[in-house]
Amino acid sequence: MARLDDMSGELKVLGACPLDCPDTCSWVVRVKDGKAVSLRGNPEHPYTRGALCVKVNRYLEHAEAPDRILYPMRRVGPKGSGRFERITWDEALDEISARLTAIIDEFGGEAIWPYQGTGTLGYIQGEVGESGRRLWNALGASRHDLNICARAGNDGLRLTNGTPSGMDPETFALSRLILLWGTNTLTSGHHLWKFVQDARKSGAHVVAIDPIRTRTAEQADEHLPIRPGTDAALALGLLHVVVEEGAEDRDYLENHTVGWDEFKAEIMKYPPSRVAEITGLPEESIRALGLRLARTRPTGIRATMGIQRHSGGGSAMRTIACIPGVTGDWRHPGGGVAYSTSASFPLYADTRDDLLPKPVRKLTMTRLADGLSNTGLPVKCLWVYGANPLGSTSDQNRIRRAMARDDLFTVVMEQFPTDTVDYADIVLPATTQIEHIDLHAGYGHMYLMWNEPAVSPPGECLSTTETFRRLARHMGLTEPALYDSDLELAAQLLDSDDPALAGITLDRLRKEGWARLAVADPFVPFTGGFPTPSGRLEFVSDRAEAAGLPRVAGYVPSMTARTPVSERGPYPLTLVTPASHTFLNTTFGNNAELRRRAKAPRVLVSERDAADRELTDGQTVRVFNAHGEFTAELEISDRVRPGVVAAPKGHWPKLSPGGGNVNAVVEERDADLGRGPVYHDNFVQISPA
Repeated sequence: MARLDDMSGELKVLGACPLDCPDTCSWVVRVKDGKAVSLRGNPEHPYTRGALCVKVNRYLEHAEAPDRILYPMRRVGPKGSGRFERITWDEALDEISARLTAIIDEFGGEAIWPYQGTGTLGYIQGEVGESGRRLWNALGASRHDLNICARAGNDGLRLTNGTPSGMDPETFALSRLILLWGTNTLTSGHHLWKFVQDARKSGAHVVAIDPIRTRTAEQADEHLPIRPGTDAALALGLLHVVVEEGAEDRDYLENHTVGWDEFKAEIMKYPPSRVAEITGLPEESIRALGLRLARTRPTGIRATMGIQRHSGGGSAMRTIACIPGVTGDWRHPGGGVAYSTSASFPLYADTRDDLLPKPVRKLTMTRLADGLSNTGLPVKCLWVYGANPLGSTSDQNRIRRAMARDDLFTVVMEQFPTDTVDYADIVLPATTQIEHIDLHAGYGHMYLMWNEPAVSPPGECLSTTETFRRLARHMGLTEPALYDSDLELAAQLLDSDDPALAGITLDRLRKEGWARLAVADPFVPFTGGFPTPSGRLEFVSDRAEAAGLPRVAGYVPSMTARTPVSERGPYPLTLVTPASHTFLNTTFGNNAELRRRAKAPRVLVSERDAADRELTDGQTVRVFNAHGEFTAELEISDRVRPGVVAAPKGHWPKLSPGGGNVNAVVEERDADLGRGPVYHDNFVQISPA
């Protein structure tokens, strides 16, 4: 709720950052005369501690930007032209209702694809609570499989631990060896760094394992520039050293795990010499880190979503999760693996699946081009919200062609004129976080967060929930659950007997802005057993075997890792697409100041690879493969190893040279688990533009 500051006469409104970042910061908006005049991190929050990131520091500027979409619009030019005329909400909803009704009558509700993304992670307005699902169920729409972010890693962790959840990231302050594995903490979740620094003050050794020498790797005590997609092999090599040293925790193995003998046999296939050949790391570095791991308790491993965006990504997380089972680190505060805390929050949105008139198909988010090309049961309406697939999703050119179909009715709910908006038939103006209610849970900490609206929406912008309430009314739907208010939805989410929510009420959240889950502090997971079929950490999995996966956790190489250079044909380089420091996915990709800081799209190339192609630093180059191409400025750098090139994501295609971004060359292909995407597992070539 808003609090009056007696000194300034301003209102202090408590809220939370909605973006796809583990930190989910608590913030304070100061409001005077109905206008937001400042936004800062909440100094009272134990994780945020008053700081926001370089991106979100500009959020008020973002919400008030001159290119903000303020009114409903109808397309008047060809698809892709971005030409629209302003219409009223009644006109928009009347047209949408008529088109949806006609589609349902002719093709059935499954011809509607509600394509929701991670533009906001709220339980009310966003993807966590599957906002709009009640309406889509009532219409019989296809089910949207939102797999773009973390699915492969989630599924891998479930095979080992039964859940993606693990360490409370705050307990890294207690770790004595910290492995930052495939995660750029200082760019993608920088609040964790405070706890890493606390651990260092007590003597902790920090190792960054990453194909790129990132900001985080530069600040670590040690950087291992691993070949992309070979992380599971390194995990096995480190454990090989642990076993050689006789440092496995035999009591923990006997009483808390299953399948040790089979997994040990797998480990012994990966001596450091072999792992050095696979990973491209020096054998002595592998052995030295293995010895540290053998001798240092507790060891905390931080691995986030970048590590699993390749065709062996699920198995990589499955195998890394086995490490604390061998070393017994799960016994200790500060020991174990932290990937995502999302599953720690026992909030379950009642999406009313009983409203479905019949079972429906599931359409996978990262297979948008395939889904829109399905001629058996064609998609006739694509409804996009919280997403910018033309900027963020694989196989950009095929998506562009599919969205240009004349028979595809596309509705986009948006704040800004993205590339995706340019292909819409109807555009609906959406609120930003300072203009609507929401409830959040960080996936990098253990706090529930409340977001109170600070200001009224500009123009005719509506929240996601209000848009769907109005559409339901226009379509004459009578189910009462479709009209629940935002506060009613929040109360339903918190109506739980789960002990983790003890003492957390809606009134308390609205007054205080946040609340820590009612769990121990420091939190040590799995003290009561693992949520697996055996109740133990599983080095072997009958579930994996039944699904056609290896029974024993191990190394499944990415496509680029398993393909020798001699067999790569005209595209010999491995491309990875890391997060930008100035954009969050494509959010803020239109902000003039952040674009200035990001500079032009660029690709990092080793000196050897540049010389082989007679390329010079700062040259404009074409990065291409059979799927497409994008234009970038070449940066010759020792931050990437030979054979690997890196191009940060987040640039809007239409604001980039040549009209494409990195996703023009990313193949629409699945990881080994969860149909996860493969943003870091593609071959390219580079030539002068």
